[in-house]
Amino acid sequence: MPITRQLFAIVAGAAIAAAACKGERAGAGGGQESASADGIAVKAGDRIPAGGVAPEPGALSKARPAKLNPDAGATLFGSMNCDGCHGGGAIGWVGPSLVDGRWRYGGSDEEIFTSIYYGRPKGMPAFGGLLAPEIIWKLVAYLQSLPVNRAVPTQTW
Repeated sequence: MPITRQLFAIVAGAAIAAAACKGERAGAGGGQESASADGIAVKAGDRIPAGGVAPEPGALSKARPAKLNPDAGATLFGSMNCDGCHGGGAIGWVGPSLVDGRWRYGGSDEEIFTSIYYGRPKGMPAFGGLLAPEIIWKLVAYLQSLPVNRAVPTQTW
């Protein structure tokens, strides 16, 4: 039995070391900064692509869908597990509330799209590599359709 534990510890240690090395390579470049799609300078590795697929640049320059259905966005919000971080009804949980009228990175359609598509440092993954811009615009339409609830207990940024 002790040999099994030792073998398990060695394999676990090797997996942790490999993950650390992989993360180091992904963030290589030290403190290199680049401008993101929204003009904010970000350090390499600040934004994490969902599913490991980086979003294509220039998504905001493409044509925006003419008619958006907030109900379709509501379905996507649940099926994409957005409520896993932002809570049911987007009132906030691990991720911030999306119905309290307070937006860290701005609450315009384009700014919300940018947050979902390109992600944000320290928490919001970039979903642009997995979701087509048309799908993200449906999420934006849903979020913009929600009534602002000022009674949600969150902090001002």
